Amino acid sequence: MKTSLTTLEGLKRSLKVELPVETFNQKTEQIIKGLATKVRIDGFRKGKIPANILRQRFGASAKSDAATEMVSETLEDALKDADVVPAAQPSLTNIDTENSESLIYTIEFEVYPEIKLNSLSSLKIEQVTSKVTEEDEERALQDLQDRSTEYKSVKRKSKEGDRLVIDFEGLMDGEPFEGGAAEGFEIILGRGAMIEGFEQGLIDVASGKNVEVNAAFPEDYHVENLAGREALFKVKVNEVGSPIELKRDDEFAKKFGEKDFETMKSRMSSQMKLELDSRLVQQNKDTAFSALLEANDFEVPEGSVSSEALRLQQDMESRMEQQGMPSKGKLPAEMFNEEATRRVKLGLLINKIATDSEITAEKDLVDAKLKEISLQYGESAQQMIDWYNTDPSRLANIESIVVEDLVAKHIADKAKVTSTEKNFLEIMNTQN
Repeated sequence: MKTSLTTLEGLKRSLKVELPVETFNQKTEQIIKGLATKVRIDGFRKGKIPANILRQRFGASAKSDAATEMVSETLEDALKDADVVPAAQPSLTNIDTENSESLIYTIEFEVYPEIKLNSLSSLKIEQVTSKVTEEDEERALQDLQDRSTEYKSVKRKSKEGDRLVIDFEGLMDGEPFEGGAAEGFEIILGRGAMIEGFEQGLIDVASGKNVEVNAAFPEDYHVENLAGREALFKVKVNEVGSPIELKRDDEFAKKFGEKDFETMKSRMSSQMKLELDSRLVQQNKDTAFSALLEANDFEVPEGSVSSEALRLQQDMESRMEQQGMPSKGKLPAEMFNEEATRRVKLGLLINKIATDSEITAEKDLVDAKLKEISLQYGESAQQMIDWYNTDPSRLANIESIVVEDLVAKHIADKAKVTSTEKNFLEIMNTQN
């Protein structure tokens, strides 16, 4: 075997492989002889067809099959001989079966970049801390109580805390606007769920009454043509409902499957802390990785980006399908190229740091991560561990998360870190 590696543009490589023509000819003859028992030719009994006749009829296809087999059999050794590792499956670009001295084939592929990692000590990153306060716990309990509250219809005028059932139509410059109307809409006065001025305009109104309410969309409203503008809403109040007092007692706890209120309160507090810790880990990890990406720019294999973009496309289409929004074939993979590039680059950087620093996902750390996940989802830790251990691909996903966590911590240990305290709501309301 003789190999010759050529550098093409960027990360693309071309490998020319030359194999002994004798081996190729022997394989071709073997294929031709094997056809004697498989094919039928008029005038000859099966298995008794002369080799020269078979060679005449099937010589070209036999040579093609032999060449394909030899490529398959020798590709791995050829890559080792050239001391090169493809980033994806190589593609066969040329094969010469007519050379009198050698069978010659050429493959093209991309390689992974050689990453020269900038010093982690030069990175400046922010790491966030937070804790669950009594105020946070009280807010969570109040929210749960509010969502569990029932209402009874009353004849009096509305006040803060009441639930109204309304029909409304919004007008802007005298014309209705998209999304500005609804029927049978429920609103709790005082919750601040609607735009400024809307709830205030529905105070002191009895059921069956029609009112006009002036309200203003905030400057940062998500619909651009409505942001910062005022609107007039014509509202009909269909029902005024007064809240039925709901006490925080053991009966309240039993509505949620808990034996008593103190147990429910304790479990809620524990769950809040788990969720907060999980968010903090993820946010701090994202911050560390963003700094790492910014400090290390390099070319990545186009094939890897395309594959990742396709996966992101399929994931998005699947989520949209689950939400009742058919999207098959409507989302071009190219729209995910930027995120795909970021992910491929980050994956290579994480692998580089993990390899250089000998960071691995030890079994005890993997089990600890699975236990953490089980607590978040209320599952048995051992059952979750067993479930992941039955499937290597599932387990590999958890192992990669553990390695990511360890690499992020490694970065934070080396970098210049600024610690920032944030409250519970700031952390929980941050989009990941």
